[in-house]
Amino acid sequence: MEQLNVLQVFLAQAAPEVAKQAASAVAPAPPDLSFWGSMLNAGWAEQLVMVVLVGFSVVSWAIIGYKHRMLRRAYQESEEFLDTFWASKRLDDIYQKSEEYKGSPVSQVYRAGFVELAKLKQKEKGTTGDIQMGAIESVERSMRRAASKELTNLESLVAFLGTTGATTPFIGLFGTVIGIMSAFQKIGIDKTAGLETVAPGIGGALVATAFGLFAAIPAVIAYNYFLTRIKVLDAEMDHFSADFLNIIKRHFF
Repeated sequence: MEQLNVLQVFLAQAAPEVAKQAASAVAPAPPDLSFWGSMLNAGWAEQLVMVVLVGFSVVSWAIIGYKHRMLRRAYQESEEFLDTFWASKRLDDIYQKSEEYKGSPVSQVYRAGFVELAKLKQKEKGTTGDIQMGAIESVERSMRRAASKELTNLESLVAFLGTTGATTPFIGLFGTVIGIMSAFQKIGIDKTAGLETVAPGIGGALVATAFGLFAAIPAVIAYNYFLTRIKVLDAEMDHFSADFLNIIKRHFF
């Protein structure tokens, strides 16, 4: 009888420990809600969206680095060329020195105008007003074409940054919608709305949104910055063309 009582007491004390161990053995591990965990636990569709957004981001950063170096060189060499231009007295000397400033759009506009002017002076057979006006217009057209070509070169690849800034948030939103739909589908299959059920889908959806913003924000900032810099260079080309045409009118016609 005493042995039976001791056994009952032992079972009563051991029962909570056994129940606790059984509960811990049955309960699943808590989901990984970190950034990387949510990315790895996301569905294949959300991960595909993330890969696309990473591609946009990599290309955008490559363009940002390239255009930054290009515009910095254009600014620096344009300033140096303008200093050389106003310090020189002979146009042919300036033309020779302009070879050193191939990255300057202003220098290329000058070269186009000088070449056209040299051709006209060689072909000139009279000094009537009509011929003079035609020569001026020809030089102006040549410089305008050169400025348009340089502007196109400066704006190349910048449009991709604008496209990235406009589209990647919506691509990320598409991944978000897919992740939320996956979470609801899993709720319907498992008949439960616990954290273990909805965490992978919701986490992947939020990470897709973050990837979209990560690709879009730098692209938009760089796009607006580059456009502002390009407008300044475009204005410099217009001002230089006007000044150069005035010099031609005073000294040659």
